[in-house]
Amino acid sequence: MKTRLLFFLLLYATQIFAQKKSYYVFTSFRDNGQDGLHLALSNDGYNWQPLRNDQSFLKPQINHPDNLMRDPAIKQGRDGTFHMVWTVSWNGDNGKIVGYSSSKDLINWKPQTAIPVLEHDTDVRNVWAPELFYDKKQKDWIIYWSSTVKGKFEEDITNLSESKYNHRFYYVRTRDFEHFSETQLLYDPGFNCIDATLFEDKGKFYLFLKDERLKPVKKNLRMAVGETPVGPFKDLTAPFTISWVEGPSAIKIGDEYYVYFDHYTKPHYYGAYLSRDLNDWQEVSAQMRFPKGMRHGSVIEVSKKVAQKLLRE
Repeated sequence: MKTRLLFFLLLYATQIFAQKKSYYVFTSFRDNGQDGLHLALSNDGYNWQPLRNDQSFLKPQINHPDNLMRDPAIKQGRDGTFHMVWTVSWNGDNGKIVGYSSSKDLINWKPQTAIPVLEHDTDVRNVWAPELFYDKKQKDWIIYWSSTVKGKFEEDITNLSESKYNHRFYYVRTRDFEHFSETQLLYDPGFNCIDATLFEDKGKFYLFLKDERLKPVKKNLRMAVGETPVGPFKDLTAPFTISWVEGPSAIKIGDEYYVYFDHYTKPHYYGAYLSRDLNDWQEVSAQMRFPKGMRHGSVIEVSKKVAQKLLRE
């Protein structure tokens, strides 16, 4: 009797486990970001299916001369709401903003707003690749990005990138996406850097970033570690990728860590590096399948309910 009961309990547990399935959504943009948000879905982190026949889910509607939606980054809040930020403009005084919208299902979105940043700084050249992170201890959101503020950091020919950019990472805090703290410096590794993304694991906060220096060519990904999501960050690693990659997005699937990237020069392709200890990395791009023309975005895990609704679009 006990043997039969154990068998049926084991069978039931196996069936329940089989029904549980993780799904992952990748945000991205195409071309220059003029047509907005693109989404792709995967159940293994390797094979990515474009949704809605790779048509835009949300077109940029912020009143701005550029009105782009580049580098869309999404995080889901504790109440289930998806929050998204993006790059609105390449350059200019009118570019000191971050695009923002929210959604309950990644399909229906609230009106887009512009979040002002670096309001007390002059000579801000750009606001690029904003991302989001929820600080569980402070119970608020951190919006962080890279900017070049003229004259703020020492410039030399080895530290600059194309068009003499000299970026560092900055952030603001918010609880409601209506009121924001003053802009603070997030991280200065001592060189020009863009495309930060935060990843939390076992009480540590890992900041993946692109070393943007051009002479000699870096253009690769590195990682620093902090005790809080705003640092201080230390133990900056050596590059763990090839050159000419950007837009890192990190996730843990099972016992493995993945950092996806956009190889933006010829041949243009999306790829990933895999690690089992956040120290040793191997490229697994050849095993990946991504939508054609995919550009810098972010990856998140979603529920089966959200995934099924997206598949019906």
